[in-house]
Amino acid sequence: MSSPTRGGPDGLPASRTRPAPPSGAPAPAALEALSPRLPSPLVEVFDERFARHGVRLLLKRDDLIHPEIPGNKWRKLVPNLRAALADGERTLLTFGGAYSNHLRATAAAGRLLGLSTVGVVRGDELAGRPLNASLARCAADGMRLHFVTRAAYRRKEDPEWIARLRDLFGPFRLVPEGGSNAEAVRGAAALGRELRGAADVAAVACGTGGTLAGLAAGLGEGQRAVGFAVLRGGFLPAEVERLQRAAFGGRRGAWTVEERFHCGGYARTTGALEDFARDFGARHGLPDLDRVYVAKMLYGLSAMAGEGAFAPGTSVAAVVTG
Repeated sequence: MSSPTRGGPDGLPASRTRPAPPSGAPAPAALEALSPRLPSPLVEVFDERFARHGVRLLLKRDDLIHPEIPGNKWRKLVPNLRAALADGERTLLTFGGAYSNHLRATAAAGRLLGLSTVGVVRGDELAGRPLNASLARCAADGMRLHFVTRAAYRRKEDPEWIARLRDLFGPFRLVPEGGSNAEAVRGAAALGRELRGAADVAAVACGTGGTLAGLAAGLGEGQRAVGFAVLRGGFLPAEVERLQRAAFGGRRGAWTVEERFHCGGYARTTGALEDFARDFGARHGLPDLDRVYVAKMLYGLSAMAGEGAFAPGTSVAAVVTG
């Protein structure tokens, strides 16, 4: 298990330490050996909260793509992994919060592919506490956890700060927060292509916006995507546009962002959300329905159906990302 490190005033530890890289780099074909379940299943469920308004609800079960690298994490992470393997890079470094599914997926991918992983974690105050279940899983999968101050974390796109991380950890493939970059967006476009002709509306929960950017680009004529923000701040529309420009040269597809259902912010919840998640999970065989992302999207879709946001006869595909 890798030991956590804690950042100093500038977010970087004073000592110079490096994880030992694994011997031999795996070939890109190793990704196919992980046997992803693609395309992911699409199943219709009956739920009167939608049916009473004439809305068909389908669940796009991306959580079943791979047991350890599920959903949008597979779609966004694999293009970055493929590029790293093709270039012979042996270490991945990425960023996330204390409950980041992206960190967990990256750590699992590193273990499965024999790559070293470093997770830069927002919040140096966490370094002195017992690891939560998410970070403990990362550490068990061999990820080196590097805790930095919240101010330092905001420098995650600063070339000078990244150069200091390279001094600390040696050469690495930089994977952005949430895995969202041009390669990831192009990978997520496959999700939209799998839904062509299957639904009028495709919905997904959004953290960094990469999945929505790709999903909308992959959908067909007459389809639209709705992203449900799980963070406060109103930054997502501009970020989705930026990612689409980077991946495709401009805006693609019909999409909107819903900002009303974050329930107070990232990893925050409310009594109403908890009640909805327990009920929905019990009805539809999802007992561990994710509260950080998926439950907020489904809760928001239910509220929108009640508001008449979807015309009778509309079919909505909700992406269960993990």
